[in-house]
Amino acid sequence: MASEFEPLLPRAGHRHRPATGGWKSALFIIWVEVAERFAYYGISGNLISYLTGPLGQTTAAAATGVNAWSGAASMLPLLGAAVADSWLGRYRTIVVSSLLYIAGLGMLALSSMFPSSEGQQCHVSANGQGACPPSSLQTAFFYVSLYLVAIAQSGHKPCVQAFGADQFDATDPAESLSRGSFFNWWYFGICGSATVAIALMSYVQDNVSWAIGFGVPCIIMMLALVVFLLGTKTYRFYDSSDSSNGASVLCRVTEAFSAARKRSPESSSLVEHGERKENDAIVEEVRSMARLFPIWAACLLYGVVFAQPPTLFTKQAATLDRRVGSSGFQIPPAALQCFSGTSMIISVVLYDRLLVPVARRVSGFPLGITMLQRIGTGMALAVAALVIAALVEMRRLSTAMEAGVVDQPDMMVPMSLWWIMPQYVLIGAADVFTMVGMQEFFYDQMPSAFKSLGLALYLSVLGVGSFMSSFLIWVIDGLTKKGGGTSWLADNLNRGHLDYFYLLIAALTALELLAFLYFSASYAYRRKTANVH
Repeated sequence: MASEFEPLLPRAGHRHRPATGGWKSALFIIWVEVAERFAYYGISGNLISYLTGPLGQTTAAAATGVNAWSGAASMLPLLGAAVADSWLGRYRTIVVSSLLYIAGLGMLALSSMFPSSEGQQCHVSANGQGACPPSSLQTAFFYVSLYLVAIAQSGHKPCVQAFGADQFDATDPAESLSRGSFFNWWYFGICGSATVAIALMSYVQDNVSWAIGFGVPCIIMMLALVVFLLGTKTYRFYDSSDSSNGASVLCRVTEAFSAARKRSPESSSLVEHGERKENDAIVEEVRSMARLFPIWAACLLYGVVFAQPPTLFTKQAATLDRRVGSSGFQIPPAALQCFSGTSMIISVVLYDRLLVPVARRVSGFPLGITMLQRIGTGMALAVAALVIAALVEMRRLSTAMEAGVVDQPDMMVPMSLWWIMPQYVLIGAADVFTMVGMQEFFYDQMPSAFKSLGLALYLSVLGVGSFMSSFLIWVIDGLTKKGGGTSWLADNLNRGHLDYFYLLIAALTALELLAFLYFSASYAYRRKTANVH
């Protein structure tokens, strides 16, 4: 079994704290995540356009497919984190996952270069570009490549962030505050990276080549692995000997039940003091994880909200007038997600440099507001964003009717892209509160042996949310088409009702917020301990 402080390169467990860890090491890891997020959003940000374009899928099928893949990519980290915490350690898991990531992205670029099916005719699409039906081999190879990326992310995503947070000692007052700031600047980095990736790659994919659009993220991921390896000698590693040498989560739970039986009055006299003390610690670990479940469950619908910008928001934006400037340059619909990214970047700076110091003086709490208060604030902003999205969609539908383009789905609705900006901006601000809050909360509240699993738990919120979004789309599409009716999510959005769909999600999220407030009111935070080398 690999110990957490035994990386591929020389052991770091023998170094003193001043020589390792801190912001020097964290910056290496942040840059690695910046590159990985560029690669991920370079693929996912415009994926729905690839599915409805070159692969020829319907809007509902493409949205379901994107959500299913996003769900898998966010759920698999539970497995990757268990492997890291139980066997490989975070360092090795990051290296192996990076190699898989590079392979998946390379295969994805290759899949976009496959020839179309023989015997099938190409046609000219509404935007003047040639469109050819994909071959069965291309489609199959594409999905294999896409899900290989999801498998690679299962180890990369939870471990990189946990490994970055490991560079700060939670028991040291100064480093503890730095760790809280680390989560903010971590999100600042990935938001900036995602914004650039979506803006640049969506333009390349829509106007140059899908092969280049998928190939550039592969090169970026190669550079990320090189940067990570260069920082090896600076990293701080943690002794996992207090965690039963990395025993798996299942083993720890089994031990907890055994320990609970041994604590009964009939058997207490047979248990040695040392063994009883160890069993008590195991029981407390499992109890602390069990206390997280209601909070986790009350966050799931936020994952549904998170799934909308790269799917239905993008299809909604594609119908608007996206021309800017006198040259008539048209912004790719997926690039409008940059409004969210820009909002996140600004919100992170305002939160870390303005809100936290002010709230700290008012509340006396070191981080200004608690992690659960931060999550709840983001949920409230998400409800507001969805209501605004519904109102904007109502306006878009009435504008399409007034302009007489309801039955011309390829025609632009004479409504400026700036109308859709507020919903992106509010979603971005909501993410800074809820997403960063969940990252810090699930990392901070997990036992020291399972920090990667804690971040995987946060990612699973997005995974389950994506699956829930797919299920909602499937149900709503089926119900509203019954009896020959028009689907709310029709390919011709001018005949659909995205506004009803947004209002439905807003109502469900509001109910979720009430449940979250109920469970968070009685939650007791756990104490922090560490064993640093």
